[in-house]
Amino acid sequence: METSNKRKALGKGLEELFSNEVLDYESIEEKILEETNSEEVVELNLNELRPNPYQPRKKFDEKALNELANSIKENGVIQPIIVKKSIKGYEIIAGERRVKASRLAGRTTIPAIIRNFTDEEMMQIAVLENLQRENLNAIEEASAYRNLILSLGITQDELSKRLGKSRSHVTNMIGLLSLPNEVKNMIAESQISMGHARVLSKLENKDKILELANKIAKEDLSVRDIEKLVLSPEVEKKVKQKHTHTNEYRYLEEDLEEKLGTKIKISNKKVDIYFSNSADLNRILEIMNLNK
Repeated sequence: METSNKRKALGKGLEELFSNEVLDYESIEEKILEETNSEEVVELNLNELRPNPYQPRKKFDEKALNELANSIKENGVIQPIIVKKSIKGYEIIAGERRVKASRLAGRTTIPAIIRNFTDEEMMQIAVLENLQRENLNAIEEASAYRNLILSLGITQDELSKRLGKSRSHVTNMIGLLSLPNEVKNMIAESQISMGHARVLSKLENKDKILELANKIAKEDLSVRDIEKLVLSPEVEKKVKQKHTHTNEYRYLEEDLEEKLGTKIKISNKKVDIYFSNSADLNRILEIMNLNK
């Protein structure tokens, strides 16, 4: 009875966390760990574990996995994974990297916390863990944003505020999902950049989009090159006028927001870079090659 009450309290805590102004995976995981007694942490056979069906990440960095596997060989798995009991075995809610690395390390079991989450909670937790702890490719990130908007019933503007991202970044990312599958695969494989993809997503003709995407990959065209091919002189003039008559640095802010995936403000001879938590700051520093 006591365990049941704790799980009900945990569910209530999660509901409160997901309704907060800021979505923070660290707070959710901390809440789960706080509500878990040491005797509730169990050793599960790795063969019983299956990936979370809502896991947005499809590819994992092999080098990072090997580094984690080496750490696990020396120190074991420090933080338990979180799972949900399913018809056959368990579904991983959070901690798939730890599971994969544990297998590489030659382990047969892993410490775990079992919780009875709803499908919606499973999706939200998996998405947040990846957004705030991993470097998703652009298409995975875009899908994660869309899934959060649908599951939480919020707008793009509300999501951008709750994740500490710029509205334009969230909007541009989600716009990538309208691109042809072939082009989305090229983005995921880093054959074309986020800047290229943003320009292509403004086009409606799918054949033209695919033609230009292949041209970018083959001829190594810059974003400016592709803008010249896509935008008419009249449109380019309007864009330049917009930059001139509003914030003179807005176009630079937008470029930095796309590169860093967060809100940027340039004013009074300074650049403000926003981040939601320490993990998000580390993500930004890694992109800037400043994470030593």
